[in-house]
Amino acid sequence: MEYVILAVVIAVVAVGAIAGLVVSGRRRQQLPPKSQAPVITAPPTPREPAVGEEAAPPTEEPRRTVEEVQLPTAPEAEAAPAPAEVVEAVEEAPVLEVPEPTAGRLVRLRSRLSRSQNSLGKGLLALLSREHLDEDTWEEIEETLLTADVGVAPTQELVERLRTRVKVLGTRTPDELRGLLREELIELIGTDSDRTVHSTKHEEGPAVVLVVGVNGVGKTTTTGKLARVLVADGRKVVLGAADTFRAAAADQLQTWGERVGARTVRGPEGGDPASIAFDAVKEGIAEGADTVLVDTAGRLHTKTGLMDELGKVKRVVEKHGPVDEVLLVLDATTGQNGLIQARVFAEVVDITGIVLTKLDGTAKGGIVVAVQRELGVPVKLIGLGEGADDLAPFEPGAFVDALIGD
Repeated sequence: MEYVILAVVIAVVAVGAIAGLVVSGRRRQQLPPKSQAPVITAPPTPREPAVGEEAAPPTEEPRRTVEEVQLPTAPEAEAAPAPAEVVEAVEEAPVLEVPEPTAGRLVRLRSRLSRSQNSLGKGLLALLSREHLDEDTWEEIEETLLTADVGVAPTQELVERLRTRVKVLGTRTPDELRGLLREELIELIGTDSDRTVHSTKHEEGPAVVLVVGVNGVGKTTTTGKLARVLVADGRKVVLGAADTFRAAAADQLQTWGERVGARTVRGPEGGDPASIAFDAVKEGIAEGADTVLVDTAGRLHTKTGLMDELGKVKRVVEKHGPVDEVLLVLDATTGQNGLIQARVFAEVVDITGIVLTKLDGTAKGGIVVAVQRELGVPVKLIGLGEGADDLAPFEPGAFVDALIGD
């Protein structure tokens, strides 16, 4: 009996265990699967697809080892291009310009005086050609001369001489009038003055030429053009850039010098002009130059201190030797204002000659007469254009011929 009860208990336990296993299995099937963490992988290296292909992962291509690479044969090696040769750039010396000869330069530039010619020369000829020269006509002649900046005293002298000669002449043909007017104008300008620019080397050393004038008259440009005039006449020139108060003045002068092979002595901007002028003359002596051209500062004539500086430049330069020329540059278009400038400069330095610039752009050709009378010194050079060789030695006969025409 005891065995029967034990067997029943064992059977019940076994049935319970089997039932628990079945229920547990069903529950496992109903639960959702556990989520897994994402795995991040690097994208494959892209390969450029060929025409008609889609982008595909790269395929490993076979590589050749060093032993497998075939070297070029002898003919191929000979056909290979040789390495390019490195050619060093050789800086070529600048080509020097050859200035035009100065002889007869004013004659070649006669057409530049057309404005002055129409106003002064032809105007006078037209008035003198009238059949009756009454007082009104002589007043018009006088007005024409004054308008051309001839000056009051020279105008009165010329009118009186013309009155006398026309009265004696009687009948007046155009050729006779032209000859009469030519003679009187040349007499008014003067032919006995020394109009040579003294630029010849002497025993003390090179000739020294100071170029003075106010701002805006073309002083530095005139200095450069004068260097060309002297080089054309066979002079060896050294330039002194003593205009240290105007920006780029030294650069401008140096450019002019380089064109004709003239050396330029310069200093720092704002430096002492007298010191630079002194060094320029010293350099001219060392190089055996014929002429030293010193471009002084374009100071205003109303600045007393700056005018004193100009006097200092002249005194310092004279420690090497005498100053041969002091050329005053005047703008012909300024008329009477130019005469005021001339007076002030003449009080500071001894002016030896006048350079009239922009004479082609004014109808006031009479300024030549007025400025000579004012300073008692001759006009030596005139500027008749913007070209490098448009600075000409002044010749009274050629000038008057240009004024009155052929």
